[in-house]
Amino acid sequence: MEFKYLGRSGLKISEIIYGNWLTHASQIEDERARACVRAALDSGITSFDTADTYANTAAETVLGEALKGERRESLEIFTKVYFPTGPKGHNDTGLSRKHIRESIDASLRRLQTDYVDLYQAHRYDYETPLEETMQAFADVVRAGKALYIGVSEWTADQIRAGHHLARDLGIQLVSNQPQYSMLWRVIEERVVPDSRELGVSQIVWSPIAQGILTGKYQVGAEPPEGSRARDEKGGADMIKRFLDDPTLEAVQNLRPIADDLGLTMAQLAVAWVLANDNVAGAIIGASRPEQVTENVKASGVRLDAETLRRIDEVLGDIPETDPAKTVSPPHRLS
Repeated sequence: MEFKYLGRSGLKISEIIYGNWLTHASQIEDERARACVRAALDSGITSFDTADTYANTAAETVLGEALKGERRESLEIFTKVYFPTGPKGHNDTGLSRKHIRESIDASLRRLQTDYVDLYQAHRYDYETPLEETMQAFADVVRAGKALYIGVSEWTADQIRAGHHLARDLGIQLVSNQPQYSMLWRVIEERVVPDSRELGVSQIVWSPIAQGILTGKYQVGAEPPEGSRARDEKGGADMIKRFLDDPTLEAVQNLRPIADDLGLTMAQLAVAWVLANDNVAGAIIGASRPEQVTENVKASGVRLDAETLRRIDEVLGDIPETDPAKTVSPPHRLS
């Protein structure tokens, strides 16, 4: 496992991060979830990403149980706040001081830890003044409940405004967590250049494009049993944007590139996002321990310029690149 600094901070994280969105307490049972976490630890992963909204708080609980007994100082635990949790009352969402203060305490209880290494704004909140949000985050950091602050799916302008306020408050906004893969490149035009300037890293989710880049989905064939495309709890909705025939055909044409490098399709996909020097880590999920063991082998793989050129040539105009696709919900969900 290789490690990278997170933003312009002294914190190092594993460049492969284990995440439990759409899996723990949702797609897979707790025992298998713990086996996946054990596989991650055994593979050298030290960074774990979750959120209070995953499985309506249950995913944090499962992760906390799975990590219980591990040396806390050897782990980097990330969680998020914004989306509705609990009974989903009128103050159970957003980035208000009230919701942030109550959410961090609840997350720490579920994760069974005194602090998280990274506390992230899961989306931008248009209805709460940014000054209120960043002051609340500063209070969380000063109380020792989080070491660093991050955001997720913020635009370049939002990241810049948040970064400036954080700096004025004496705290570090070190990361953004966007969707990023060979097929979804909307951060490349604005978010990545601005983040480089500010000293903000990307921690990317869905580097395998919801499983599309494994090559297991075929044109004209039914999705495999147990795959994300058959998950009615949310996975199927997320993946459907990639299930058109041109995309599936292009993905199959990546297979010779992976074969030439001795990589699986999934390993190639993860190595591709890590080739971006602004990416500090790629989040992988898993429903089986062997998926973790295989995908973690992308750590340390360095793709040369010719390989990157071949990938671009194969995919052509299939990838989404419109920076306007990076948008937070315009209104709080309640």
